Amino acid sequence: MDSANLTRAETAARSRAVVVRSCAVELDLRNAADASVTEFPTNTTVQLITSAESIWLDFIGPQVRSVTVNGRAVPVRYDGARILIDLPRATAEDAPASVTVTVTATAAYSRTGEGLHRFIDPVDGETYLYTHFEPADARRVFACFEQPDLKAPHTFVVHAPARWTVLSNSQARTREQLEGVQRVAFDPTPPLPSYLAAVAAGPFHGVRSSWSTEGLEVPLGVYCRASLAQHLDADEILEVTRRGLDFFSEAFDTPYPWGKYDQVFVPEYNIGAMENPGCVTFTERYIFRGAATEAQHEARVTTILHEMAHMWFGDLVTMKWWDDLWLKESFADYMGTLATAEATTWTDAWVGFANRRKAWAYLQDQLPTTHPIVADIADLQAAKLNFDGITYAKGAAVLKQLVSYIGRDAFFAGARRYFGDHAFGNTTLGDLLAALEQASGRDLLAWSKAWLESSGMTTLALVQGPNGLAVVPSDDRPHRFAVGWYDADPDGRIVRRARREFEVAGEPVPIGDRDGAIVLVNDGDDTYAKLRLDERTLDTVESSLGSVADPLARGQLWSALWDATRDGDYPVSRYLRVVREHAPAESDSGLLASVLANARFAIEHYVPLRDRDEQRSRWLDASWERLFASPSAGERLTWARAVAAAATVDDGRAAGIRALLNGTVPPPEGLSVDPDLRWSLLTALAATGHADDAALEDELGHDDTATGRTSLIQALAARPLASVKAQAWRSALADTSLTNDHLAATIAGFTAGARRDLTASYDGEYFASLRTVWQSRSIEMAERIVLGLFPSADSTEAVDAWLSSNRDAPVSLVRLVTERRDHLARDLRVRAANEADAADATH
Repeated sequence: MDSANLTRAETAARSRAVVVRSCAVELDLRNAADASVTEFPTNTTVQLITSAESIWLDFIGPQVRSVTVNGRAVPVRYDGARILIDLPRATAEDAPASVTVTVTATAAYSRTGEGLHRFIDPVDGETYLYTHFEPADARRVFACFEQPDLKAPHTFVVHAPARWTVLSNSQARTREQLEGVQRVAFDPTPPLPSYLAAVAAGPFHGVRSSWSTEGLEVPLGVYCRASLAQHLDADEILEVTRRGLDFFSEAFDTPYPWGKYDQVFVPEYNIGAMENPGCVTFTERYIFRGAATEAQHEARVTTILHEMAHMWFGDLVTMKWWDDLWLKESFADYMGTLATAEATTWTDAWVGFANRRKAWAYLQDQLPTTHPIVADIADLQAAKLNFDGITYAKGAAVLKQLVSYIGRDAFFAGARRYFGDHAFGNTTLGDLLAALEQASGRDLLAWSKAWLESSGMTTLALVQGPNGLAVVPSDDRPHRFAVGWYDADPDGRIVRRARREFEVAGEPVPIGDRDGAIVLVNDGDDTYAKLRLDERTLDTVESSLGSVADPLARGQLWSALWDATRDGDYPVSRYLRVVREHAPAESDSGLLASVLANARFAIEHYVPLRDRDEQRSRWLDASWERLFASPSAGERLTWARAVAAAATVDDGRAAGIRALLNGTVPPPEGLSVDPDLRWSLLTALAATGHADDAALEDELGHDDTATGRTSLIQALAARPLASVKAQAWRSALADTSLTNDHLAATIAGFTAGARRDLTASYDGEYFASLRTVWQSRSIEMAERIVLGLFPSADSTEAVDAWLSSNRDAPVSLVRLVTERRDHLARDLRVRAANEADAADATH
């Protein structure tokens, strides 16, 4: 077994043998601005209590230079992932003893977003560093106990250029400067696991403020690269931050525990954000260089509040092992949306949750690799892959249902008890259930078994029977939900006029007479289930979906149509017709964006091949028309992005797009053709052969930024030439100097345009290289290659052969390939169903 892939069993044994008192880390980053310097010195001193005869510390880096135990040098025994250390025997048999271990080592700067990532800004040449450790990459920066249940105070000392801003989890205690270098010593943190430690350093632009309540004052900071300072809307971010701290402090009745609250927006970030206590990191995609829709702003707000909820769920109280990852992610997803809806001006946040977050969960929960919310995580590779739609969105949806079941007051009372009993400790499912049961007086064992400890999802179908309507579930999982009856009001808007609550657990439940143009099961979205509409509701939706007044109900109806389309139960041609007819009236920017994205996906994956060119052309024309006809700037921007996406596979509007870019045709009123939109449109032209390398290089001259350079890589690789695809393929598989973002851009360019005539010849090499890629690359980079280059073939024959002959491959790799295989099989199955529907329609 790879010694870097820590297992649950061995970390549990280490936890029983070791108590960590403190961890002091010193990082020498003085030469970080020199791109030729690829490594940095790192020093760790851990104080622990143990009776073990030997332990290991986790570290992944070029060299371990020395190890001392209680001040005495010991031989370095290092296998590339673990430092094995013999300890002095205790004076009494099995008596725990205090031990101090110091490791001096050399670590490497990262270009993959794992560990200590280094970025050089092409705008001004400045260097920026930041850490990202979850789930197990602190060991790429300093020697540590890389598991969540060995928490300890961490103290950082960082040597860096004198003019840099240096941040960590806690406040800086001292800053000493000498000859262009500063030594920053930070206060010890409260107890935290290694994956939550954080450092960011560079010439950041910062905006500082504060928040206070009842004698507690918390310094606030918002930071970004200097070259992005003009785009940082710090006022909005700080206002949301203050509202969030107000909300959570009152809801949890537990003071904010981390001293300060910095939020750092960083480049080339692999995820949306990370809840490092006191030093939260975010992707720079949340800094808008140009126009942004309300949905984009809402997504940023929800992410800010998701990470803030982690300061309690996950940071103050941490799961014992990754089996219970949901204890932080499900709660943060639920609480982030709740706080957005109740503490900010984005009061329709549950609409986006129902339509987008739950769609992610539904997709994941229908894969053969689906798992319970409380998962069985045997090792770190499995943990890495479980940051998925089940752990986040399904868990949050189930918690929303739980709040409805036990009551909001009991839920928050249980949360307060949970924080009080386990502050700065580690927990499992049982600890949370105990707190909620004590607060609510309910036995939650059966609920937990049904929702947290089992996998899969229910479909609730509305069926017209001889005695009226009934809700028919596909399994026996218990649900509590409402049914809403909707009809047109005098103004033609479809509104709810009645609502009743029901429970179902396996058997059909009668709900009464039809008596409504739309009968919506799960009205209010309180349970977790797919919906199947009855025929009359479907008729009304097809004719009048845009007239449904309530955005949550409208979003649920859009979702029901999409789920049925994905399952092959609703003809894709009908779905696309509904989108063309009713998307133009969609006023919620988040719903509009997801509907347009689903339409394009349906065309590329579910439309029969013989009809695809026609549907592509109709969709591009419809999007182009709406670009100029939409009434608001936000809608025009969303349709412009839809045009760019559609134009990567259809060149029917290439001349019009070129005219927009050249300025010979003015853009629609209120639409700014900013650098990001320009790159999207240019990439579409490149993918269809209407923009050559000279035109693309010329565009970089107008946007020579990090985003511009990444966009250029994608656009160049998108050109429909065999030589271009060959170069992109070689770069993706062999060029290990590519950063995480540049690898993603290369892969996106290779696959752009859906040109199987140019890419199918690489299918065999893809499968032949999988195990080498998995073994030689970090899991972050390997996952991008495995998922991004998976062939969009016309059968599952090749992937089936690989799975059959690679049963001994790493479990996590097999999981990814199995999931890709299932997506491909669904595409083929749904496409075949639509071919059959079309054939039936002609007879």
